Amino acid sequence: MLNEPEREKRSVFRNPLLYTSAALLAALVYTGLVFYSRWQQEQEYEQRAAEKEAQQREADERAVELMGGNRFEIMAFFVSPKEIRSGESATMCYRVSNAKEVRLDPPDVAVWPALNRCVEMTPRKTTTYTLTIEDAEKHTQSAQITVTVH
Repeated sequence: MLNEPEREKRSVFRNPLLYTSAALLAALVYTGLVFYSRWQQEQEYEQRAAEKEAQQREADERAVELMGGNRFEIMAFFVSPKEIRSGESATMCYRVSNAKEVRLDPPDVAVWPALNRCVEMTPRKTTTYTLTIEDAEKHTQSAQITVTVH
């Protein structure tokens, strides 16, 4: 056959298209991995934030319910002890929800709307106390307790 000139074998490094393509591919893979890992971290962060928000909402709902929710009522009204000797004190406690005004009759101590309030009182004789609450629409509720003085 005819003598064909021998082809010169080229080194891989003499082919710029090959190694620039490889470098470009490596840079694209690296960039893709960085974007994917950041997206994954963002998804995890959003999931944790949503879980934390749900827990906070649940805790807030429990707190509102403990404070009476949207009910208008005297949640508690009591005195301890119910029987005292002359000159001794008793502790009167009350809890009201959604009250605009609170009144005590007879007005031995100052009262106001409170989730939980206790006051010391020293009646001189057996006394029946009436706690009355009023809301913004002028609805009222009342409760009574008696402190017996010996």
